[in-house]
Amino acid sequence: MGTDKVQLFEDQPIRTAWVEDEEEWYFSIVDVIGALTEQPGIDGARNYWKVLKNRLKEEGSQLVTNCNQLKMKSPKDGKRYNTDVANTEQLLRLIQSIPSKKAEPFKLWLAQVGRERIEEVIDPELTIERALETYAKKGYSREWINQRLQAIQVRKELTDEWDKRGVKKGVEYAILTDEITRAWSGMTTRQYKNLKGLKKENLRDNMSTLELVLNMLAEATTTEISKQKQPETFEENRIVASEGGAAAGEARAAVEKRTGRSVITNKNAAQLQDLVTGLIEADINETDDKEIR
Repeated sequence: MGTDKVQLFEDQPIRTAWVEDEEEWYFSIVDVIGALTEQPGIDGARNYWKVLKNRLKEEGSQLVTNCNQLKMKSPKDGKRYNTDVANTEQLLRLIQSIPSKKAEPFKLWLAQVGRERIEEVIDPELTIERALETYAKKGYSREWINQRLQAIQVRKELTDEWDKRGVKKGVEYAILTDEITRAWSGMTTRQYKNLKGLKKENLRDNMSTLELVLNMLAEATTTEISKQKQPETFEENRIVASEGGAAAGEARAAVEKRTGRSVITNKNAAQLQDLVTGLIEADINETDDKEIR
């Protein structure tokens, strides 16, 4: 099921839908085309899309074949009709086929991202540098960033171990990750995201330092247990994942007993940063008050 929402692109309404089962945003294609090509109405955008579809088919593009439909409210009568939609990847491919001044910035951005990705393949160290820069621009503290980069390394060691044990990327990775998360936090990854009000965002990017540390402990422990037990089947890997998560769950219980408060928080990145800022400001104000007194 999709959750309808309307977003604005330069004052142009774009109908969107969040499909929770897929953890994916979908966008109304005709709305995007209308905004980028400045069509006078939705009928003009539909005609443009009809012509563009034929051109894409002739070019051998799979975009039209893979295009989905979701029921969305019509801007004309408010009724819900099947509407051609595209996910983010499909939308970016679509934009490349639209000759428009408004589409040009997206095309330039895609070219830049492509260049950076090629550079990172040649020099993987650039990936770490750019990740550091991105987190800093988002307002994360240096201490949190260092912790997050360590978490990325711990996750990489775990997935490398899973690869050795024949675990398949995608669904099987997700199942084992859920097993680890549930064992230490009491929630699946999706339930944890829902608690924090997240959709497509990365859960680890929205964890407090303590949540991040416990998640790292769970994944690092899973890696070590796997190396010792060398599981051969997916079910054996699932049991190992549960054991690794349970070890971090025990640590969580010990911390909560000592502190008298839950490690798990419903705050996301923006709220956590506001909280830290508030504490810093409060500390500064308290220091100023003491100096005045």
